[in-house]
Amino acid sequence: MNLFKKNLPPKADTIPYYHKEQGKERIDNYYWLKDLKNPKVIDYLKKENRYYDKETKKTDDFKKKLYKEMRSRIKEEDTSVPYFVNGYWYITRYEIGKEYPIYFRKKETLDSEEEILFDCNLMAKGHEYFNLTGINVSPDNKKVAYAIDILSRRKYTIYVKDLTTGKNLKTKLINTTGSSVWDSENRFLFYTKKNKKTLRSEIVLRYDTIKNIEEKIFHETDETFSVYVSLSKSRKYIFISSYSTLTSEHRFIGSNKPFNKFKIVELRTKGLEYDILHFGNFFYIHTNKDDANNFKLMRTLISAPSKKNWVDFIPHRKDVLLEDFEPFEKYFIMTERKQGLKRIRIISWDGITDYYIPLKGETYSINIGYNPEFKTNLVRYHFTSLTIPFSVIEFNMGSKESQILKKQEVLDDSYDENNYTSKRLWAKSRDRLTIPISIVHHKKTKLNPKTPILQYAYGSYGMTVDPSFSSNRLSLLDRGFVFAIIHVRGGEYLGRHWYESGKLLNKKNSFNDFIDSSIFLIDKGFTSPKKLYAYGGSAGGLLIGAVINMSPELYNGVIAAVPFVDIISTMMDDKIPLTTSEYDEWGNPKHKIYYKYILSYSPYDQIKHQNYPNILVTTGLYDSQVQYWEPAKWVAKIRSMKTDCNSLFLITNMKTGHSGASGRFNYLKDLAKEYAFFLNLEEKID
Repeated sequence: MNLFKKNLPPKADTIPYYHKEQGKERIDNYYWLKDLKNPKVIDYLKKENRYYDKETKKTDDFKKKLYKEMRSRIKEEDTSVPYFVNGYWYITRYEIGKEYPIYFRKKETLDSEEEILFDCNLMAKGHEYFNLTGINVSPDNKKVAYAIDILSRRKYTIYVKDLTTGKNLKTKLINTTGSSVWDSENRFLFYTKKNKKTLRSEIVLRYDTIKNIEEKIFHETDETFSVYVSLSKSRKYIFISSYSTLTSEHRFIGSNKPFNKFKIVELRTKGLEYDILHFGNFFYIHTNKDDANNFKLMRTLISAPSKKNWVDFIPHRKDVLLEDFEPFEKYFIMTERKQGLKRIRIISWDGITDYYIPLKGETYSINIGYNPEFKTNLVRYHFTSLTIPFSVIEFNMGSKESQILKKQEVLDDSYDENNYTSKRLWAKSRDRLTIPISIVHHKKTKLNPKTPILQYAYGSYGMTVDPSFSSNRLSLLDRGFVFAIIHVRGGEYLGRHWYESGKLLNKKNSFNDFIDSSIFLIDKGFTSPKKLYAYGGSAGGLLIGAVINMSPELYNGVIAAVPFVDIISTMMDDKIPLTTSEYDEWGNPKHKIYYKYILSYSPYDQIKHQNYPNILVTTGLYDSQVQYWEPAKWVAKIRSMKTDCNSLFLITNMKTGHSGASGRFNYLKDLAKEYAFFLNLEEKID
């Protein structure tokens, strides 16, 4: 029995707007929803929210149950693993019943008296949204820079606190990325400012904390590039880095010479990507130079940084993606990916030692942690899998001994990680490749046509979704759901080529991979169309939008969270945040070949008169990455054209942006709505 009682859905006004593009007219009946000054816009969004509330009212108690269930698994009184930097131990603490962290430090030993840097619970009072980031202590330990966003637009204001007095300086640097770098003399702060309209990070400034004045030192004028400033691990060099999707360029100065002119490492060349790390007399360069598609490691003397002086250090390998590199005094470590599986490789500088940290299984995630010190044999890394909670592990690179410093606790008496099983499957694509699928389910759940499976994918920007544990997901697994991550093209799970074959004029491969994986799961008898569900967010929401236009019959229900679905309109408008920097990902539709291709899959433009699955769409009014009007227009158009009686909901959070609610527990209320949507369709409301 479906508990969603039918009420009349909102109907958005149809007001034709004619886009004149590529010598043609494109009609957009819901273009007016972009205008927040029009009171009808807010009224429409509120009507959609009320419609959802009325339609799902009978599930309200179940949503509350899910929220309490998920929250009860989280350890409320919790403390991070301390890390040691420049004479202090730094720690983060959460307290019972509080949404936000408390940051503090202890001098020299963990037995010392704690010094609270920030209590975000106090700082967040009076704000609907609060996010503190970019904590950056000066080299003399006497000042700390930090950044706050209270609008959920990722436009951070940087402040500086005097740790000797506990009071803030006059510093108030607005519209920044939130990150900053100190010079070695503790006076100057380097930071990056965003364009007010596009939110592109484009200007680097040097701020004098004594005179309270700032000076622009670099302006990235190419609208397809963004810029950031960083400090080398050695703390000896400050870098200004410009980057687009396919190209990068770096400049540097000594951190003890804040007025020096930044020296270019290598001028930007389209298609040349490189990252810089410092160790000893060398810069180490992680790059795709010379057609190193999966990247390699090179190095050059600091005194001769240009690429004509770069020499191979770790050569390119066609079957191994080199993802990361970090130096220590006696060893350096690398993160590599082969056949989708990440490994951490440890090599001594003399070349005698060369091995991988031992791992088991195929559905895990491993990453190098925060390791600020050079002179140590200890490296911290993070490990999790679809069945094993997140752990912080300390590994001795000399003795090869390891110690789990912290493992996520799941506060549920019935929970046992041995009750769950995971594996990796391989589906055939329509162009005869194999698509990896990572799945997890309760051991009691049998895979058959009556089994509900929730498919998830992202598939853009080369971002790889590695399998990881979620205590919240147990609310689905314990009710008989299978969770499946589809590693579609557009991510880098199988290497750089996997990304490149899922972008630009190959973007449809991402959608086809998702659909082909669905067909594979159905054909194998693991599920059926009435039991198959899909979820994607942001660019993954674009994937969901494209998929349900192409193959709506495969799914009973889908969720598109903050979905990027009006791609033509957005990519044609270079005043919208992020547009210009994404031409290398999607293509510039002002060029006919890209316009035609993007239009052929744009979820908003390809809506048809056909049956659609049950759909839940979420957005945030202050989203700076995917503006609220994209999902709003999309829902309005689907509602006007769909030929079924299935549910279609739009939930707009009127107080937040792309990342949803702030705080430790608030987001669980939104997640409870999403889980209730799927579980109600499965009639598992209990």
